[in-house]
Amino acid sequence: MRALSTAATGMEAQSLAVEVISHNLANMNTIAFKRQRAEFEDLLYQTVSQPGANSSDAGTIVPTGVQVGLGVNAGSVYRIAEQGGLSETGNSYDVAISGSGYFRVQLPDGNDAYTRAGNFSLSPNGEIVTADGYSVMPGIVVPAEARQVVINTQGQVQILLNGQPAPQVVGQLELATFPNEAGLEQIGDNLLLESAASGAPNLGAPTDPGFGQVRQGFVEVSNVDAVTEITSLIQAQRAYEMNARVITAADEMLATSSNLR
Repeated sequence: MRALSTAATGMEAQSLAVEVISHNLANMNTIAFKRQRAEFEDLLYQTVSQPGANSSDAGTIVPTGVQVGLGVNAGSVYRIAEQGGLSETGNSYDVAISGSGYFRVQLPDGNDAYTRAGNFSLSPNGEIVTADGYSVMPGIVVPAEARQVVINTQGQVQILLNGQPAPQVVGQLELATFPNEAGLEQIGDNLLLESAASGAPNLGAPTDPGFGQVRQGFVEVSNVDAVTEITSLIQAQRAYEMNARVITAADEMLATSSNLR
């Protein structure tokens, strides 16, 4: 009976949907987290009667045929790159992106990663780094004698020194955009990697055409909406229950047929 295996694929699909929703809810307070959504597609069809086949020697054709679906399959789990809200922190090294773009980060192996989490700090040598100590490219060092650090919306990092009224520019933050943001590979720690699906990064300064601006003293919060996720969770749970009932009904039908005398 095909209903058993078909309903089983439905239960597996809804189980995946619940896993994605739980991941979203677990990261409600993760800086710059982007919620995910599971998408599904129908499986192959078993053709009992081909649509359009001849049904007689007179040339009449079967208008619809008989094609029985074999269930559902996970098509993709994609990231929704919607802008999250900005939360003020007052920390001079916290920087939020308002608009398009990702900060470029250098990993310990020398490769580049990308992130929208701008909760930065200073390393022991004064370099601006991520929460894990990875260098924020292009590598900006703030002198120890700086009494104030100002990062403007264009990403220029300026410092004020004692006895010097005019600020000095010590570096320029840069952003990266991708043709397909959803194709970036997620590796955890709020980091993303370039992939064949994402396309090559396009580097530029904040406020350049196609790039967002940066806001000092803010961080971008998660774009997870609790109400939406709970609603989706209820829908997935009900769909799971209905597929389970189909399995129960199919089992009862098999039991009935096996008890025929």
